[in-house]
Amino acid sequence: MQRRTFLTIPLIASALITDGQRTNKANPKKGFKVEKGRGRNVEQMKVLGSTFDCKVSGKDTNGQLCIFDTTREGQTSPPLHLHHNQDEWFYVIKGEFKVQVGDEVLILREGDSAFAPRKIPHTFAKTSEGVGQMMIIFQPAGKMEEFFIERVNLESEKDPLKKEAALKTLWDRHGMKVVNEPKKV
Repeated sequence: MQRRTFLTIPLIASALITDGQRTNKANPKKGFKVEKGRGRNVEQMKVLGSTFDCKVSGKDTNGQLCIFDTTREGQTSPPLHLHHNQDEWFYVIKGEFKVQVGDEVLILREGDSAFAPRKIPHTFAKTSEGVGQMMIIFQPAGKMEEFFIERVNLESEKDPLKKEAALKTLWDRHGMKVVNEPKKV
């Protein structure tokens, strides 16, 4: 056996074992149920007329993904933003939404979905009357649960300048960048 091969094999084996150990940590030991109107590891979160329930936590998947069920009553939307390290997938359960991904605006109705790749600016807004509902998946999970918890806590800030500065810091700290302020898509 050549010296180079002899030295390379342990390095490759070590990488495979490490990767396998990381993957095995993500496999839950048993299934779980999350009831309607409940969150997995956190209570239901409400912000700007929207409710967020974490159905599958990043803690459940070793950070590989997280899933939120969001119910929206108003026509508010997040600002046009991007995630540096996460893809985002939207699936409409109830109502109609406009989803902007890059320069493209997509109309989503019940059963439709849209994919927003990482580093591509995106936003969405409910356009139908009444309550709208979507499932949103972030892959990998990143810090989205923490983001929503902290975002809810910022609702109590009364000073608009402090709130604006805190929001910018919040987005940055959780791996996102706001491209511009909310507007109807």
